[in-house]
Amino acid sequence: MEFSDGWIIVAAWQNSFSLKITMHFSRTQVSWPVLGNRSETTAIIDESSVGLRNRVASSRLDRLSWVICTLMWMTLGMQWANALDVYVDVQGADSNNGSRSAPVASIDRAREIVKAVVGKQPVTVWVGDGVYHLPRTLVFESSDSGSAENPVIYRAESEGQAVLSGGSPLELNWKPFRDGIMQASTEPGLAIDQLFVDGRMQRMARYPNFDPTKKTLAYQGHAADAFSKERAAKWSDPTGGFIHAMHRARWGGYHYQITGKDTDGDVTYEGGWQNNRPSGMHKDQRMVENIFEELDAPGEWYHNAKTNTLYFYPGPAVDLETAKIEVVRLRHLIEFNGTEQQPVRHITLNGFVFRHSARTFMETKEPMLRSDWTIYRGGAVVLTGTEDIEIADSEFDQVGGNAIFVSNYNRRAHIHGCHIHDAGASGVCFVGDPNAVRDPLFQYGHKNDLAKVDRTPGPKTNNCPADCTVEDCLIHGIGRVERQPAGVQIEMAQQITVRDCSIYDCARAGINIGDGAWGGHLIEGCDVFDTVQETHDHGSFNSWGRDRYWSSDRGASQKVIDKEPGFPFLDAVATTVIRNSRWRCDHGWDIDLDDGSSNYDITNNLMLAGGLKLREGFRRRAWNNITVNNGLHPHVWYNNSGDEVFSNIFMAAPQGARMPTKTAKGKRVDGNLYYANAPDMKDRYASFGWDVNSIVADPKFVDPEKGDFRVEAGSPALAIGFKNFPMDQFGVKKPSLKKIAATPAIPKLDVKSSLNKPRSDSGRVARPQPIYWLGARVADLKGAEFSAYGVAKEDGGVALSAVVASTFAAEAGLQNGDLIQALNGKPVRMISELLTEYQRASGSSLLLKVVREQRVIELSVQKTPMVIVENTESAAAARELNENLGSDAKVEANDSVRDAPVGTLLDGKLADGYGPVFANGVNSGAYRVDLGTVAEVSSILSLSTNLNGVRGPQKLTLYASAMDSDPGWNVEDRSKFVPLTTIDTTGLKHGKYCSVELRSREDQSLGRFRWIVWKVQPVTQRGENTAFQELQVLTR
Repeated sequence: MEFSDGWIIVAAWQNSFSLKITMHFSRTQVSWPVLGNRSETTAIIDESSVGLRNRVASSRLDRLSWVICTLMWMTLGMQWANALDVYVDVQGADSNNGSRSAPVASIDRAREIVKAVVGKQPVTVWVGDGVYHLPRTLVFESSDSGSAENPVIYRAESEGQAVLSGGSPLELNWKPFRDGIMQASTEPGLAIDQLFVDGRMQRMARYPNFDPTKKTLAYQGHAADAFSKERAAKWSDPTGGFIHAMHRARWGGYHYQITGKDTDGDVTYEGGWQNNRPSGMHKDQRMVENIFEELDAPGEWYHNAKTNTLYFYPGPAVDLETAKIEVVRLRHLIEFNGTEQQPVRHITLNGFVFRHSARTFMETKEPMLRSDWTIYRGGAVVLTGTEDIEIADSEFDQVGGNAIFVSNYNRRAHIHGCHIHDAGASGVCFVGDPNAVRDPLFQYGHKNDLAKVDRTPGPKTNNCPADCTVEDCLIHGIGRVERQPAGVQIEMAQQITVRDCSIYDCARAGINIGDGAWGGHLIEGCDVFDTVQETHDHGSFNSWGRDRYWSSDRGASQKVIDKEPGFPFLDAVATTVIRNSRWRCDHGWDIDLDDGSSNYDITNNLMLAGGLKLREGFRRRAWNNITVNNGLHPHVWYNNSGDEVFSNIFMAAPQGARMPTKTAKGKRVDGNLYYANAPDMKDRYASFGWDVNSIVADPKFVDPEKGDFRVEAGSPALAIGFKNFPMDQFGVKKPSLKKIAATPAIPKLDVKSSLNKPRSDSGRVARPQPIYWLGARVADLKGAEFSAYGVAKEDGGVALSAVVASTFAAEAGLQNGDLIQALNGKPVRMISELLTEYQRASGSSLLLKVVREQRVIELSVQKTPMVIVENTESAAAARELNENLGSDAKVEANDSVRDAPVGTLLDGKLADGYGPVFANGVNSGAYRVDLGTVAEVSSILSLSTNLNGVRGPQKLTLYASAMDSDPGWNVEDRSKFVPLTTIDTTGLKHGKYCSVELRSREDQSLGRFRWIVWKVQPVTQRGENTAFQELQVLTR
């Protein structure tokens, strides 16, 4: 730069270009060489020509700024003056040179033309409006790469008007078949997986028929007899048909291809590998398709490849004379195929519509480590071995499988401004190489030797997606074929950003992180709702963290972590952040951090329905969140987990699953605001140190009916450290997408006036009437507890707790947290079935089906007490069952009794009256026998009369005490009483007299006791109590 007599001379050089600007106060002279020769071109630029109004600059410095801007503009212009433009048009010819006047017909030909200059100069391939039916997958390799200075851009001339199709149009001659169904001949060898009519996908002939109004019904129509023998009897040849069935626990679905029928007429099939937690088909939620005999509804079709005939039942709005008929051929429309050593670089796809990629559900086989899912490693667009690939402003319309799949080594892939809808599987997937994981496992029940696993943090190789972004996208209609998809799927990847996306109408999660390897992800500004539509036990955001440290034997992990606190962070090496987003899940949790999920920061989130679930994991920090009409769901935490939950606004008390306990209570749950009219809302787990400094108050939301949950000035929420965050910035920002994007329904506030009912496996809150079996406490599963135990709601089960060493349950090999699902081959879905089957087992051994740490085991139990129930019709026969007690025995009741003195329970007489009965409505009555001294008890018996046909059943819990002095009546005081078992005969038939006995085996006793308590409950809906006649205790 040179100053001389009012002139400023600036010279600049960039690459092979040079530029000289000579400026005076009144004009500027710019000179540059003409490309390709040594001559110089000069231009005089008057100030007015560039929009300047002042003829004299206020200072040389102002003029200098203008000159520098001009210099930059001219330099950039010269650089792009050397850019190459190639044109593609549906009316073009691949023999042309690709100029605007002579466009080529295919993108692949344009790719060949630009290959000679890519990376040396900027390249733009302009693709004109129209449908481009790709004859084969379009493949970009390393040799097609651009560079940061010279990118390669494939751009639709009009956004959304250039369609890349993996299908083929059909020219058909339609003829009537029957009942409104049309038929047409097709070319020999044609395989049809999907049929499109005027751009809309039609449905294979199916049973039951599709009902679009039932969005949350599995397959929008299902039937238990979908492929029953009776149904299949009318199918002449179902070979090639498909069975779709939900997982037994509704954790996604399965798919099978029908191979025919056997000699008995049963349908044969293969498949079912799509779910990595297999447990068989759901018994009701099943559907079949591609069966000719089920062609009976408008929009359905069937192709007979043997006779080359296509059958179609058009709807009333379809005119087959003019309709455009297309079928799908390609699984992948575009592939980027590179490696870490030779990546495909700096290519942009902009403004296209991707359509007509094939369904891939039968190829969804690859397990994603120990997460519940398998995947197909492919999609309409597939990235493998790339750097700086951009997919922008494009639409993915009704693709058959995944829309975009980013596989293995990829860096800085940027997907933005895209509309992805009605995809057969997932929207965008980032999935790395399992060989990049240290000590990988591939099924839930698999375990590493934790003492031997590699202690090196992070991935083994770079073969995974990293530093990639999905931004400003509209993603909906996810999982139209498969039922284990996600709007955005992240697995074996690091530092993936999902920003400003609207994601909804998903069969499973909106955003899913499959495992903790390797964290560092950022989820922000998203609007995710209407998820887990047809499935169960999941979240709008869902994650797993079944990493190196994690074992289905939680105790084994705990032992190692107690010695090595950094163990859980070997794979989750960086913190994943979820912030400034809105979530709603009506069939699970809004945010669900499942098995092992560790190293998360969760802040500034608005949760509208399901609340926040934190299952076993480490270092989850949740603060400044709002859970509308819900709260925190802590499930099965580790000890010293380091979890912190503070400064949140909750509207329900915590719902603990198998916690908290003294060894599983996290680090800090405190300083929260509970919006309720129940002052004790915050006190549920106060005994564990939770919410000691929390408050119950009205946070004074600004306008909750309109979704504005900011708090007003002076709100008590500010006192707990809560800070407002924007309520109008969730979801997609691109104007054209925001205009069509849906938003979630805002729920009406449900301000609770009483403490919500605790879970039965919660750490502190007791049932009003505890139930025991073999000395252990038992409980039915409810609500989210099915998730905590990893079982289907239909299968149920009975959960065990308080299994101490002295109980028969512990001697049988049962443990705290076990779930009993069958006894001697009979299903046990609830406590009543457990007690009934135990009573029926009488003196036989017990074979138990037990779910332990979400794995099924069997236990054979030989030596447990027996419950013997006997009914007689005469008092004489009943007396033979009774033996008199010693003279020192005494009986009393904890409440007043009617009709007979309580002492008659030991008089050896069997009457036909009510006996010393508790009044109707008394639900906590108790009888107590004092033996006078501690003795080995072998039998405890009670006799009742079935007065009026309703007073004979017995519903009671037996307790015993070895205290020398009066132990009182608080049978839940474990320093004085031990529970023996609960007995319930209300589900059995009863004679006139009923005898119920708890009897030990011959070589055992029930224990050494002095005091026996019968804690009884009413046996009818009217609150009527049992008419007890005699009590008996036998000793050795």
